Amino acid sequence: MNGRSFVWLEITGRCQLACTHCYADSGAHGTNGTMTDDDWEAAIESAVGLGTSMVQFIGGEPTLHPALPGLIDHALRSGLEVEIFSNLVHVSAPLWEVFAQSRVRLATSYYSDRADQHETITRRRGSYARTKANIAEAVRRSIPIRVGVIDVQDRQGVGQARTELTELGVDEVRVDRLRQVGRGVRDQHPDPAQLCGHCGHDKIAISADGSVWPCVFSRWLPVGNVRQQALAEIVRGPRMSTTVTALDRHFGSRREPGEHDLCDPLCGPNCSPACNPSCWPTGAGPCGPKGGCQPNYD
Repeated sequence: MNGRSFVWLEITGRCQLACTHCYADSGAHGTNGTMTDDDWEAAIESAVGLGTSMVQFIGGEPTLHPALPGLIDHALRSGLEVEIFSNLVHVSAPLWEVFAQSRVRLATSYYSDRADQHETITRRRGSYARTKANIAEAVRRSIPIRVGVIDVQDRQGVGQARTELTELGVDEVRVDRLRQVGRGVRDQHPDPAQLCGHCGHDKIAISADGSVWPCVFSRWLPVGNVRQQALAEIVRGPRMSTTVTALDRHFGSRREPGEHDLCDPLCGPNCSPACNPSCWPTGAGPCGPKGGCQPNYD
């Protein structure tokens, strides 16, 4: 498939947290990279030209990038759905207004119903209470939000966290395993074993320096750079083709547990929270009453 219906835009490596498992190795040392605001707007326009229907702003912590409100507006004016993957440690009043717009949704990570466990992972005191409060605020404002509970360490309150989020009013909560990429490396090196098997199919990731990857977890497999080459040329180019063919050969017909295979062409892998919103089977057909995926179907 030459088009890409979903694109990650990793606009910064800066983050207030220093999570022990961060696949992007983000933190206070991170930067906004070499992509300018104009570069990002051009990338968004190129994504639209490829048939993209949704972009996700990710980091690092995307709310730390001063251009985020303008880039969200540019994406919306281009006809795209927008998701912001944030740690929700801090959301300014103006940003809440941006997030409350139609066709905008939020995603975040959560680790436990206990502050000590949550903050052992985020390595930031107070992050549990702040993130929890802002999840509740998003629900109060009726802003669509999904939460990924990442199973990082032994005896972590994953089940309790899921229950707590449901009680907060979050409708979409998923659990994901640790991906051994970036600071998440434990006993393995980054390799296809950390991936879901769908990389490069109908989705692409663009980093703060313009690098393009098949997905945000396949960072060791760059296929081009949008500051040097048009995005369409990259996704249709030989390097992308060779990389995806090699990944397909590695995975064969395997899929990760819990995936809705009929929904894969639209929804992609359920490697919450970084991937595009998962299928919500709420009616007849593979995903919903119109055979699409929320929030992409009416």
